Amino acid sequence: MATPQSVPLTADTIRDAPKVLLHDHLDGGLRPATVVELAAAAGYDALPTTDPDALGGWFREAADSGSLVRYLETFAHTCGVMQDEEALVRVAAECAEDLAADGVVYAEVRYAPELFTERGLDLDTIVGAVQAGFREGERRAAAAGRVIRIGTLLCAMRQNARSLEIADLAVRHRAEGVVGFDIAGPEAGFPPTRNLDAFEFLRQQNAHFTIHAGEAFGLPSIWEAIQHCGAERLGHGVRIVDDITLTPDGPVLGPLAAYVRDRRIPLELCPTSNLQTGAASSIAEHPIGLLTALRFRVTVNTDNRLMSGCTVSSELAALVDAFGYDWVDLRWFTINAMKSAFIDFEQRLDIIDNTIKPGYAKLLGTA
Repeated sequence: MATPQSVPLTADTIRDAPKVLLHDHLDGGLRPATVVELAAAAGYDALPTTDPDALGGWFREAADSGSLVRYLETFAHTCGVMQDEEALVRVAAECAEDLAADGVVYAEVRYAPELFTERGLDLDTIVGAVQAGFREGERRAAAAGRVIRIGTLLCAMRQNARSLEIADLAVRHRAEGVVGFDIAGPEAGFPPTRNLDAFEFLRQQNAHFTIHAGEAFGLPSIWEAIQHCGAERLGHGVRIVDDITLTPDGPVLGPLAAYVRDRRIPLELCPTSNLQTGAASSIAEHPIGLLTALRFRVTVNTDNRLMSGCTVSSELAALVDAFGYDWVDLRWFTINAMKSAFIDFEQRLDIIDNTIKPGYAKLLGTA
């Protein structure tokens, strides 16, 4: 039943609502103008166009093309201009500013440090530059009246053999705001268990980690991520729907889906990105509707804001249009995400009690 609301749901009011983001890639969220300027500064001459508007359109079209080659090419360009400290600081600072301008109050942004070593930067220098950029972006956002906190996730590329090295890097830098670890890259042929040594190390170090699983590959990837590797969250995890059978008497959860729901394992769902990778043909047909109705620990995320042409606000607005969600639903998604963050309990509770709940109380007319 919809709750009476004093503030209409519009693009602007959704943007002003406090939001939490758990799955966002740094190299997938650059401003097109920044890509052009960094390319010029670095002598990178492989961009398809140097017109910022046209370049932004090219990124979205390439991501929508259905061609994996074209999709991966988009990241070759963003990573290609992020190979020096100045560029990394700028991209991270602008990321924090852009998320804050979209009403995000807490975000965990991830990237793979190994992708930024082409011009000789070492891993610790890369992490230091990105962290400096996030802190600068937080300061700029606060000066503009938008408070945001950024936590960092370090990714290892699952097709390479550096996961333990990157896991150790994440642990070494957690006092500086690196809150967790992830593996990214192609799922098919590179199961999570190839990285067991990294996950064992992280557990021994009491460190947090999520795993990209159940996006392009199905239930075996999710099962390994949880039962063998001990993932606290699932990056995407949308294919858990394959373990749910729709019957005339209602949905029936298989053992893995029931386990994920019962254990409240968070799903880092990214609706628009999932459409681009073939998980559904439209938002209205996206499994997020069923997973939300069944009360899985659903969170709403952007994945790659540049390639998908999206923001957290636009993702939520699309769900409102497709499923008729109201402020109570958006608050539920937001609190789900904050509960699932990798910062400590008191900090999570502070943001929920002092930012998220009061913000939605105003929107609901209950403040």
